[in-house]
Order: sequence, then C-alpha cells, then structure tokens
Amino acid sequence: MPANTIASLTCIPMRLPFHHWSPPPLFAGRPRDKLDSALVRIETEDGTVAWGESYCVEPRALQAIFETLVAPLACGRQADDAALLPSMQRMLHNLGRSGPVVHALAGLDIALWDLRAKRAGVPLYEMLGGKRRNRVRVYASLLQYYADASLLEQVTQRALAEGYTEIKLHERTAPALAAVRRAVGRDIPVMVDTNCAWLPEEAEDAIAEMLPHDPFWIEEPIWTPENDQALAALRARVDVPLAVGENASCALALQRIVENATVQYVQPSVIKLGLSAAWDIAQACEGTRVTCAPQVAFFGPGFLASLHLIAAQRSEVSLERLYVELAHVPYGRSVPIERGWLQVPDGPGLGADPEADLVQGRYAC
Repeated sequence: MPANTIASLTCIPMRLPFHHWSPPPLFAGRPRDKLDSALVRIETEDGTVAWGESYCVEPRALQAIFETLVAPLACGRQADDAALLPSMQRMLHNLGRSGPVVHALAGLDIALWDLRAKRAGVPLYEMLGGKRRNRVRVYASLLQYYADASLLEQVTQRALAEGYTEIKLHERTAPALAAVRRAVGRDIPVMVDTNCAWLPEEAEDAIAEMLPHDPFWIEEPIWTPENDQALAALRARVDVPLAVGENASCALALQRIVENATVQYVQPSVIKLGLSAAWDIAQACEGTRVTCAPQVAFFGPGFLASLHLIAAQRSEVSLERLYVELAHVPYGRSVPIERGWLQVPDGPGLGADPEADLVQGRYAC
C-alpha cells in the first residue's frame, strides 16, 4: 500500500481528574471531578503517527463510534485525499448533524492536519498560511463557583499571581462579577460566560445589572444558543459585546452569524467542529465586524490546534485555558504556559505529541 494510506485510527479517552479549590461543580446535574475529551491517534502505513482530539461526553459511546463507524471508513484511504473527510461527513450525516459522530469526525480532522504538516516537515500554522505572532496570551477561565464571593476573589488572585492578565467567569449574577472586579481592579479584562442562562426576554435586564462592573463580553447569554434572531435583537439593545459559538449545532450556523454580524465574537470549538471548519470561520471573519475567538475548554491536541489557528489568523485574540489543578497537565513541559503566555511551537505538525501516560490510557477511566 502507498506510504500515506491510513493503517489505523483509534480513540483513547482522556479523563483528567481536576480540583478547583472548591467542591466539584455540577455538570449535567452531577458533580464533576474529571474533564473528559478523547485523543484520536492516526497512523499511516509508513509509521507516521498524528494526533487529534474529540469532545467526549461519554467515552464508551465515542469509542464505539470510532470502532464501528469512523475507523472502518477511514482505514485504507489516502490521508492526503481532500475528499476523505467530506465524503465521511456526507456518508454519516443521517446519524446526526451534531453530537458524538460529528465530534469524532472533528478529532479525525485535527489529526489529519497534524499528519499533513508532519509529513511536510512544517509547523501546522504554515499549513494555515503562516505565523502572524510568535506567542499568544492565555486567559484563565474559571469554572463555576456559584457566586461565592470569597472563593471567586481567592481563585482570581491565585490566577493573577501566576501571571494571567485576563479572566473569564462561568457565573450568572452581577454580584459574582462585582466580586471579581473588586479583586482585579478596573484594568483587567473579565469575560462572563453564562452557559445559555437566560431566555431571550430575561437577558437584557440581567446584563444591565452586570454593566457597572465592566464585563469584556457576555458569552452565550440566551437559550437556545442557535436563536440568532434573539441574539441580534439583544446585541442592538445592550452596550457590551456578545460572544457565541461553543454550542453551535453546525459550522453553517456560525458562518451565518459571521455573515449577519449577529454578535461581536464567534467561538468555534475545534474538538466539536474540526479545525477545517474553525479555520473557514476564522477566514470568514476577516474584514468584518466579527472576531474569531476559538472556544478551548480542554487540554489535548485541540488546545494546540486552536493555538496554531490564533497564531495564523489576522485578528489577535487570547486563548482560553480552564483554570483548574489537573492530575496531569498535557504538554506541561513541551508547550508550557509561562506568566500567562504560550510560545507558538515551531516543531512539525502541532509541535508536540501527547505524553506517554495519556497515550497508554492511564487517564482513560
């Protein structure tokens, strides 16, 4: 077989235990003490190995999707075939246009980018047109503390002491934002992600209560997240930028948000939509009033893919980093965060491979 033939494609769950200096937050109604995504490993006939990452709500489900659907369609195909991923997307579309099948394909897409760049012997950013910046600022993205002012102030000060100069909250109340604003002063940007907290008729008043505390943006302010008409109406009524995109049902929804300038910031997730779709969205933002600021809630190859995207796109934005204490920090030595900044790696592909502990599945359960 040709050297670039896909020989194997595997999914390795990555369930990283974490602590955020507080009782575990709730996720889907249950206490959450692990952050779950999945490594995607691709190997070609000549032994070249590349890596992607998929959003993973339930590891058993995602592994089954790779084993029964994705790997059988990919193995034996040429990795550099431009029709590979689009043909798989069309073949599997009737299994859902969002959710774990799409997330699996997103991980494959990232791995294919890593593979192509490795085979070309260049950093991934070169495949995106070249590097516009050598380093990228990182913001500390706090998990939810349920408006506990003492904890918010404590954790925010901890992040500042480590060198972060931008903060994001996952909170829903003005008092929570006020507590952090007191802790950081007026000059530190503070974003607020409400995770679709409000119905459209509730959002304007809730945001108005936050405005005295100077939020940098309000993220995902309404339920449902795809309601672009309600988002456009809210944008016209509030004096603060809006950001959406993490929970977009498909890339087309985000493309339309860019075309219509529905919000000021659009946030594709590469581990849900893939790097190809995210890069298309970033390109669509050029010359518009919308800025691409990728959503990055996990720590594997998708984190590095987002770093390369930001390094290559025209607009300079900061990279999200969930601010927690991990049992294992992926790329902690190879691509470390230093005083709130990341150097863009110049090695082939993503610039670093996952550590052996992750590859061997130590954190799979």
